[in-house]
Amino acid sequence: MALALNVGKCSLLGNYRENNEDAIDVKVFPDMTICLVADGMGGQAAGEVASKRAIEIIPRELKKHISGVVGNEETKSIIRRSILQANEEIIAMAALDRELKNMGTTVVLAVWRKGSSVLYVTGLGDSRIYLVRGKTITQLTVDHSIAQALVEAKTISAQEARTHRYRNVLWKYLGSNEVGEGPEVKVVSLQAGDRFLLCTDGLSGVVADDQLLNFIKDKTDMQDCADGLCNFALEAGSRDNISCVMIEVVETA
Repeated sequence: MALALNVGKCSLLGNYRENNEDAIDVKVFPDMTICLVADGMGGQAAGEVASKRAIEIIPRELKKHISGVVGNEETKSIIRRSILQANEEIIAMAALDRELKNMGTTVVLAVWRKGSSVLYVTGLGDSRIYLVRGKTITQLTVDHSIAQALVEAKTISAQEARTHRYRNVLWKYLGSNEVGEGPEVKVVSLQAGDRFLLCTDGLSGVVADDQLLNFIKDKTDMQDCADGLCNFALEAGSRDNISCVMIEVVETA
């Protein structure tokens, strides 16, 4: 069974922000497809700079190092190293320019190698990747927020975390010293019909998981789905930039 990806993407300024600090991209190379979503933070235009650099550096590094690599572990290592390189460059830029001093960005990415039956997914910060398979939705990434850390420490419940005052306070992101050896990279075995959503918290912060599931499973066109999700969040009262990438796994002859 040969697989292929159908992809749609959307990014909206929203009704409350002067700048769009989100950045999204879908890089299609002959041997690989990379989908990225980043949500920048920092004063003035610093967030825009950080998110834009993230989606430029990571594909550059992946393209440079991944050719010829076949094993899952080596591929995961290269993905982590690409993220670490982006972190180093963003920290260096912030150190050199006072206007960029506090900049940082979340990032989530999905990497598919042509001919492969797996998808590599990872992220930093509170942007998310979801898998919709059949009638279920699963969050594949972990939020690196203080609220989520409190959930993991069993101090608050997952339900309480949705409205907690520290839900948007991140302790790990690109541009921080907490990245360590890089985030966990998951390997997801693909099935025809799988759908993956990569999004910023401008979407996931206002649209509940069950609403995401109901919306995504009924859509047939991934560009319509991406546009629709962003507008759904806008109508639900999102006060942030709203961005997403939708991926559908299809069987080819």
